[in-house]
Amino acid sequence: MTGTPVTAAAGLRVLTVFMGIFLLLMGMNKLAWFNDSSELVWQLQQWQELTSGLSRRYIDTVALPGASVFARLVPLGELAAGIALMVGFRVRLVAVVALLMVCNFHFASGIVFTTGYFTNGYGPPVIGALLALACGGRRLPWSLRG
Repeated sequence: MTGTPVTAAAGLRVLTVFMGIFLLLMGMNKLAWFNDSSELVWQLQQWQELTSGLSRRYIDTVALPGASVFARLVPLGELAAGIALMVGFRVRLVAVVALLMVCNFHFASGIVFTTGYFTNGYGPPVIGALLALACGGRRLPWSLRG
């Protein structure tokens, strides 16, 4: 089966494009955060009321105190990761960074501690796609070499 590695690589390359579009659009939805972190603060406060334990402690000690910084880093990270994945630049590294960003949001919201997480479209499909790219996203066809 000599065609399998090429087919698998092409499939992963298609996945990079779609995950790139997803992250780019997520970042574009947060562009207003650059000038005003109140929307992020509001979201964190909503999660704070709904979560407990580790997620609540994380929001109290890291997320809310750092909201003004995260309000700029998150959209920038999502935009940069989206573009990098779409063009195929440093796919494995970018997928790991994007995975950390996504897991950060999932953890802060507390959704990872619920059974509903497994039916959430932002949950396992995104995590699985980024993990696949982190593991196998090397030397993909039609990619920039970095």
